[in-house]
Amino acid sequence: MSQTASIKDVATHAQVAVGTVSNVLNYPDRVSQRTKERVLKSIAELGFVRNDAARQLRAGQSRTIGLIVLDVGNPFFSSVARAAEDAATALGSVVLLGDSGQDSSREAHYMDLFQEQRVQGLLISPVGDVGDRIDTLRERGVPTVLVDELADTERCSSVSVDDQEGGYLAAKHLLDTGRRRLAFVGTPSIRQVASRLKGAQRAVGEVPDASIEVLDSEGQTVLTGRKVGNKLVERSPEERPEAVFCSNDLLALGVMQSLTMLRTVRIPEDIALIGYDDIDFAISAVVPLSSIRQPTEALGRTAIELLAEEQESGGTKHRSVVFTPELVVRQSTAGSSK
Repeated sequence: MSQTASIKDVATHAQVAVGTVSNVLNYPDRVSQRTKERVLKSIAELGFVRNDAARQLRAGQSRTIGLIVLDVGNPFFSSVARAAEDAATALGSVVLLGDSGQDSSREAHYMDLFQEQRVQGLLISPVGDVGDRIDTLRERGVPTVLVDELADTERCSSVSVDDQEGGYLAAKHLLDTGRRRLAFVGTPSIRQVASRLKGAQRAVGEVPDASIEVLDSEGQTVLTGRKVGNKLVERSPEERPEAVFCSNDLLALGVMQSLTMLRTVRIPEDIALIGYDDIDFAISAVVPLSSIRQPTEALGRTAIELLAEEQESGGTKHRSVVFTPELVVRQSTAGSSK
C-alpha cells in the first residue's frame, strides 16, 4: 500500500480503534506491548507516514521557521540561510526559505504564506518598512527577527552588521594606499548600501584632497558590475578613478571582469578594487579580491537564538545584536599607487 494510507486504514488493519493508533504514535506508554506491536506491524505493512504538519496545525504549533531573504542567489544570503538552518536543526526545527527578489509585493506574499503555514517564527531581511506587518504577526503569536537590519527594539529583535563602519573601513583602506580619486559602485536605494556609502563618504571627508564619485549600478549582480566596469574602461586614464569600492563582492567581480579584459588597465596598479561580504569567490578571483568580511555564520546562528528568546518571552523580550565587519586585504588593493 502507498504512503497515502490513513490512520483509519491502520486501525482497520490492526483491528483496533483509531484512538489506540493515536496513542501508539503519541502516548505509547498508555498501550499494552502486545497491542503496540500489532499497530506498529500494521503501520510498517501499510507504509503509513504520520502527517506531522497537520497534527501541528491542529495543535496550533509548528516546528517550521520562515526565512525571507533579498536575493538567494547572493552567496551572502545563502550563507546566512545555511547557518540559520543548521542552528534550527539543532533545536528540532526546519527552515522554509523565501526569496523576495527585493520586491515588496513578493515579500508580502511570503509573509502571508508563512503566516498561513503557522510557522513558529519568522526571520526576514526586509525590502522596506515592514513594521506594521510585524505588529500583526506578533499579535497572532508569530515572533519576528530582522536579519541584516537594525530593528526598533520596542517591536522585535534584530541581528545586523555595522555597515557604516564597513564602508568606512573600505574607503579608509583605499585612501591609506595613496589613492585619492575614489568611486563607489552600488544601489544606494538599498538601506545597507546607503549605509556603506555614508561610511565611505565619512572616510573621504577626513582627507582634504580626496573625492568619491557615486556610480549607481542599478543592481547588485556580477552582470551589473560588468556594465559599470565597461563604462570605466571607456574613460581616459585621467578620468578614471584610482580606486573603486563596490557595495558587494558580486559587483566587484563584475567590475574586475571588465577591467581585466582590457589588458591596459591593471589591478591594483591602475585601479585598486575592494568589495563587500568576502564571499568564497573573492579569494579565488583572477586578482584575489580585497573585501569587507561579514560574519554570515554568526548572523544566521544568532537570528535563530534571538527567535528562541522571543518565543520564550512570549514576544515581550527584544534584543538587537550588531556585529562589526572586518577588513580583508588581498592583491586587488595591495601596494601604494605612488
